[in-house]
Amino acid sequence: MSNGGGGWSVLWKTEDWLAVWIGFLIIILSLVGMSVVVPKFKWVTEGEFTGFCAEAAPQMQTLAGQAGAKGESGLQTAATALKAALDKKDRKAVSDEVKKFEAAVKDVKDKDLKKKAGGLAKEAKDASGNVIGKLFTADNMKWSIYIGIGMLILSVIAMALMGHNVGLFILGFPVVYIITWIALFVAGNYTINVYGLEYVIWCLVIGLFISNVIGLPAWLKPAVQTEFYIKTGLVILGAGILFKEILEAGALGIIQALCVVAVVWYFCYWLCQKLGVDDDFSAILSSAVSICGVSAAIATSGAIKGDPKKLSYTTSLVLVCAVPMMVLQPLISKWFGIPDEVAGAWLGGTLDTSGSVVAAGSLISDVAMKVGVIVKMSQNVLIGVAAFILAVVWTFKTAAEVPGGEKPGVIEIWNRFPKFVLGFLAASILFSFFLNPSLVGAVKSQLGGLRVFWFALAFTSIGLETNFRELVGMGGGRPAAGFLIAQGFNVIWTLILAYLLFGGILFAAPKF
Repeated sequence: MSNGGGGWSVLWKTEDWLAVWIGFLIIILSLVGMSVVVPKFKWVTEGEFTGFCAEAAPQMQTLAGQAGAKGESGLQTAATALKAALDKKDRKAVSDEVKKFEAAVKDVKDKDLKKKAGGLAKEAKDASGNVIGKLFTADNMKWSIYIGIGMLILSVIAMALMGHNVGLFILGFPVVYIITWIALFVAGNYTINVYGLEYVIWCLVIGLFISNVIGLPAWLKPAVQTEFYIKTGLVILGAGILFKEILEAGALGIIQALCVVAVVWYFCYWLCQKLGVDDDFSAILSSAVSICGVSAAIATSGAIKGDPKKLSYTTSLVLVCAVPMMVLQPLISKWFGIPDEVAGAWLGGTLDTSGSVVAAGSLISDVAMKVGVIVKMSQNVLIGVAAFILAVVWTFKTAAEVPGGEKPGVIEIWNRFPKFVLGFLAASILFSFFLNPSLVGAVKSQLGGLRVFWFALAFTSIGLETNFRELVGMGGGRPAAGFLIAQGFNVIWTLILAYLLFGGILFAAPKF
């Protein structure tokens, strides 16, 4: 919806501003003490638990030996007992021993050993405790319903102020929400998590199946509000992008992020233009391949007021590339003996979600995973900056395309500028520099969980409103070719940068 003109009424009648107000209302309520229990979706079947025990028992035996060698007798005893429970593959016994093991970990003095033991404790606790039945307990279902009702109320207020059909929205929203809940449930499975198939994929897949096989009924369409859900989620996302964390993580990650984003974005945009892809499509594809995949594509599409179909197309490309990259890059790193720090920086600069970086990094080492997350965080912080720059550039570009159009002034730039970008930046600045770190830490998990629900609704909506046949034929394959070639360039360029910055060539190799 346009943000231009309309006097003061734009503050409560336009989608961008309403997304900002609702996003900040959720943030403020969390800051002043509103407590929300984000529903759990992780679950491990009995077969998966048996497989986990077979893998974890040898690791626990090794840990017990290391603990004994370093004089950590308490940890050695607890690890030996947990290893015995793992050998029996008894879920209750493992759950009981994990509690004792966690208590022993707290007393460990050796930092490296404590960190390793803590990681194993978390894995064992999750595997033994995440029984599928817990997802359907009264408490978990109650909070699923509470969050759905809360999102419905906030969305209804926004729809009414924007003049949409509130009745049909109320009728359709529960259906969209239930589809989203099912997608989150599927994504919570242990094996699916191992392969890094995140909720984004399942929201899109289920939505696409409904829209292309069953068909999207007319009464459901008013509840498919992709951009509203996306923009609200992005404002909340700002609270999780902390500049201080990026700076503390190290300058090398920031340098790599800037070099990757600047060079890869321009290369992809230039290539897409050469292939005859239009400007808007080129910008969305470029942001997706250079910054952080789906989130960056969403922010860019909103900033330049792009076509939702082009966003759907780009999202599909990102997901198609994500899985093979996540599997192949760790294998390549091991085959060629790439140092762990370099491999981590490579993964963080090329994989498109933090979850996939963690999953791929863990296939190499803890160091690779840590460096990968640092670099990915550095790139994530550039989402708002890139969206801000593109919004300004596209404002001038749009004005120039109008016959006899004049150079836009400050007021015109403000009217056309997507306000949700300002909400994202304001939230990030507030949480980075003005709030007490303890308060930020207290609400970060809750806001992250709520943000996932808004994004999941958006991805479900993208699937529901996308005609796959139109998507496949869009642009005659040229956008896909541009994206894939640019992704190949991204992989090579980022590996070179990772070696230069983290391989001890330009600077001393960092210690992690």
